[in-house]
Amino acid sequence: MTNMTYFEAQKRASFLISGKNLDEETAKLFLMEMFGFDNTHLLLHYRDEMKQEDVKRYFDWIDQYLNGQPAQYIIGETDFYGNRFKVDDRVLIPRPETEELVEWLLTDFADQKDLKVLDMGTGSGAIAISISNEHPEWQVDAADISAKALQVAGLNNEMNKTNVRFIESDLFNTITEDYDVIISNPPYISEDEIKYMDGSVIEHEPKEALFAKNNGLFMYQKIADYIKIKKDTVHGSLYLEIGFKQTEAVTDIFTESITGCEVTSRKDFFGNPRMIRVKY
Repeated sequence: MTNMTYFEAQKRASFLISGKNLDEETAKLFLMEMFGFDNTHLLLHYRDEMKQEDVKRYFDWIDQYLNGQPAQYIIGETDFYGNRFKVDDRVLIPRPETEELVEWLLTDFADQKDLKVLDMGTGSGAIAISISNEHPEWQVDAADISAKALQVAGLNNEMNKTNVRFIESDLFNTITEDYDVIISNPPYISEDEIKYMDGSVIEHEPKEALFAKNNGLFMYQKIADYIKIKKDTVHGSLYLEIGFKQTEAVTDIFTESITGCEVTSRKDFFGNPRMIRVKY
């Protein structure tokens, strides 16, 4: 694999990736990420010969990908809502559908000058940091049970120059303030759904950020219990990502627990019902 041009390296990598029915675009993505190219500069360099050590490093990444490692973990970073985030196996990889949840909140409160927001189960900090980037005047706090996840979130807070406050908490156990808005992408996958999931997700991403008891509904039940206690003295909005088959069950959890609440569901870009808003 010596004396290869960038084009030849990408072509070889694409062939190897296609043989495992994985995403061939990853071959191009790795070249762009490894060498800091955008599309234009990659095209300009296609006929240039790669250094031997660069060829080796590139195909090391390809080998990791072929062996099931998520591309984002190999790169060590990913994009979310126009921002850059460090990611590794301590945190869930942020997904595009979660960007739509962030957008819903930001649209609803676009003109709000003073807002207290809590991101529950923050992981990499992607949700909280993205919100804080858009509204640095808001108080944005973020909580997670995992100290390891909060280490990654703290690095992302520094990298994005935001001022999110992170709290180590098992759900609301150490939360002492009240918030106008709570947003969360909680674990919501039932363990009997494992057979339908991508193997790389199960093997590499933190299981505590994926799976929940009670057919994936446990976290929604716990959040509803917390809001039920607060609703007589605190009124606010709750934004939740949900599984695409959970709309009815999650809606029932909140309407049965919180008298008079208003639940609205929303579909994602692909037309799947993937988020709800609860006003209480």
